[in-house]
Amino acid sequence: MNIYQQKNRWKLWLGISAFIIVIATLIYSNYLVNKIAKQEQEKVRLWAEAVANRAKLVHKTDSIFKIFEVEDRKNIELWAEANMNIAQTENLDDIYWPTKIISNNTTIPVIITNEKGEITFYNNFPEDKLKDTTFLQKELVRFKEKNKPLDVSYKIFDIVMKQSLYYDDSYIYSELKMTIDDLVKSFISETVINSASVPVIITNEKKDSVIAYGNIEELDMGSNISSQQLIDKMKGHNMFAVELSKGNTNYIFYMNSYVLRLLRYFPFIFLAIVGIFLIISYLLFSTSRRSEQNQVWVGMSKETAHQLGTPLSSLLGWVEILKSKNADPEAIAEMENDIARLQIVTERFSKIGSTPELKDENMDEVLSGIIAYMKLRTSGKISYEYINASKHMIILPLNRPLFEWVLENLFRNAIDSITGAGKITIEMQVQNDQFCIIDVSDTGKGIPKNQHKMIFRPGYTTKKRGWGLGLSLTKRIVDEYHRGKIFVKSSEPGKGATFRIILKLK
Repeated sequence: MNIYQQKNRWKLWLGISAFIIVIATLIYSNYLVNKIAKQEQEKVRLWAEAVANRAKLVHKTDSIFKIFEVEDRKNIELWAEANMNIAQTENLDDIYWPTKIISNNTTIPVIITNEKGEITFYNNFPEDKLKDTTFLQKELVRFKEKNKPLDVSYKIFDIVMKQSLYYDDSYIYSELKMTIDDLVKSFISETVINSASVPVIITNEKKDSVIAYGNIEELDMGSNISSQQLIDKMKGHNMFAVELSKGNTNYIFYMNSYVLRLLRYFPFIFLAIVGIFLIISYLLFSTSRRSEQNQVWVGMSKETAHQLGTPLSSLLGWVEILKSKNADPEAIAEMENDIARLQIVTERFSKIGSTPELKDENMDEVLSGIIAYMKLRTSGKISYEYINASKHMIILPLNRPLFEWVLENLFRNAIDSITGAGKITIEMQVQNDQFCIIDVSDTGKGIPKNQHKMIFRPGYTTKKRGWGLGLSLTKRIVDEYHRGKIFVKSSEPGKGATFRIILKLK
């Protein structure tokens, strides 16, 4: 009893220790996750500030763009007016400044057409491009779509010359625009690259189109992912707004890094692996321990049978001597009965560890026989009742000596639990034409519920002078040798207990 109480205390302390380890692991891992998350958020915050600062630079450059557009328009209007003045001035002394203005335009490409749309003048185009006869026509179409034309009509000798002037951005403006475009592209690229190693996307103002993204491969969404799928995946996570161009708001979504997301699940995965390892180790240890116990049981049983063999042979010899000397026949008969009983006990021990031979036995005869045997060796204050609820003969494959040992152990435990007068009831019935049910009930002190499983463990006993082996052997014989089950069906302290044996029919 003390051994199992101590074992339960060990289990309790081990369970408490395991619980403390689990809680400590979860708390510490959660502390690490929160600390890394804060560091990651700080990096993203600094990166977001850098994004905003670079966006301001883009905005500033965009405003300079607008100034260049206005200046280009003014310059081309001045150039057109100078052309009209030259065409309408008869005094050559008055064309100096208009000519100066015209000659100073070396950066703005222009095309002038007549009222029929034919090109009558062009300027500031690369010579190599003009080798293509269709180049000017293509440029004229592009100019018409890009900028509003200027009317450069003039009158000569009462003849109105209707002309239209088309122009493109100046070369300086174009170079600056290319630079700004590269800057914006570089800004977007660096936004993605410098995203603190977290999945990030940049969307338009309506949040329905992805402008750029980075580290999305961490999401395992495949290469054919659509913008809407990507936006839906990122929505609900961290977001802030930024203006990449004046008046247009863009949105940046980002998630926690892949490492941080893995770290959140690490303690659970770690504990699961440790738990699986411990379970496997426990099962292997239990199997090994059970195998050792089996070897001990077998060795002890074989040795017991061997040790009983020698005195049994001597007793048989003494019986024969007593018979030859005409000793009391009744005493000799009782001695022979006891010797026969010892032979049965020896046979029982010798069968432990080996595969017993099962023979068809009449269960009614087996139960009636063991009850008759126990009645002669029990106090008259204890009565027996046998009930065959099946009302017909039940034949089962049994090893009779071993199964009688099972019943004898149950009866002896029942007798020990009864204080003074009491009753032992044996009831047999058939269930579903598949199982034979044997219930052994007593009116003893009962078994506490928390001991229902423990009583079948080797060494467990509530008796001061008991070894705790009877019910352990009983369970082994029923479970392993007869492929049945034995358990405490019911028990109530002070009112007795009922053991149930379940055996399969043929």
